Amino acid sequence: MELKENRTWTIKPYTRKFDSYVIENVRAVTIKPLYASTEAPKCNLYHNITAVVFSKGIYAGKNFFHDFSDVLVPLFITARQFEGEVQILMADLQPIWIEKYKKFFNQISNYEIIDFNQENQVHCYPRAIVGLYSHHDFTVDPLRTPNNYSMLDFAKLMRRTYSLERDFATNLVEGSKKKPRLLIIARNRTRKLLNIGEVIAAGKELGFEVAVNESSLHTNIEDFARMVNSFDVMLAVHGAGLTNEVFLPTNAVVIQIVPLGNLHWISYNYYGIAPTKMMLKYLQYCISEEESTLIDLYPRDHAVFRDPDSIHRQGWAALDKIYLSQQSVKVNITRFKPILKRALELLGDRNFNVVSQELLLCPD
Repeated sequence: MELKENRTWTIKPYTRKFDSYVIENVRAVTIKPLYASTEAPKCNLYHNITAVVFSKGIYAGKNFFHDFSDVLVPLFITARQFEGEVQILMADLQPIWIEKYKKFFNQISNYEIIDFNQENQVHCYPRAIVGLYSHHDFTVDPLRTPNNYSMLDFAKLMRRTYSLERDFATNLVEGSKKKPRLLIIARNRTRKLLNIGEVIAAGKELGFEVAVNESSLHTNIEDFARMVNSFDVMLAVHGAGLTNEVFLPTNAVVIQIVPLGNLHWISYNYYGIAPTKMMLKYLQYCISEEESTLIDLYPRDHAVFRDPDSIHRQGWAALDKIYLSQQSVKVNITRFKPILKRALELLGDRNFNVVSQELLLCPD
């Protein structure tokens, strides 16, 4: 929202306005152009740059995906156009969270971030954008972005921010003797990959160098980004760890294992759209009933298996409790191994706009 008219605005400057829970907990911000009121306070500081005012919200800082989807990508969309000549005024600021992404913020703005909740001085700007532009969860629409910035531009900015060495994944077409590298992002609570050892063995049998790692809120993002960038294929069960795909080199492959419960649409929209926009390849594997630990908790004729949509209709809490929090995965290696083979094939494919449909193994 840009302040151009002679009026006062009061808004809650957070991207997830459709989420009533989070919006209720976001501080409202009231903005007045100087000429809109004779009672405007005297300016302590004058600036000749643009201000961007927004709330960090309550999800960012608790979930890696929301850090990017709710704040970092929208901030890139909104402020990258100013090439650093912009100042960030952030409500609901957490210093430890700001420190975590300090290098990214330094790429966006040449100025210190102002804590909107604590600042006592009156700052005056010739132009202010209140709230952040957001196109879709965790992606960028270049047709709606100043200077046509894209998700690929965001990925390149991330590589530059964290000095990532690899711009391109291993090209098997060129006959490289170097083994392609497969990274498995592990989960230690919900949606565990229970037979991770079998997946490692299958990967090695196909010629991958395989490693397992786990990201968390306390992970050093710079170190983890460099580690992810050294791999050619990243595999994970649906969850925030897949957000690390932003650090992969061009032409790398992302494999998402989708838990039971008609989650293929959610999984693709959260983590499947962004890879192809960043010139990565994407494969999606939906598990069968036999590959889910829910078979140990519910009878086979239960709605959990027979009518997942009825669980969805009960709202996010019910869906989360059953399909996301109660479920872990044990993939059928015979069924899953073709996905790993396809990932190898895609590493040799220079067509960047590939989403492999033939091996999604998911409902239409």
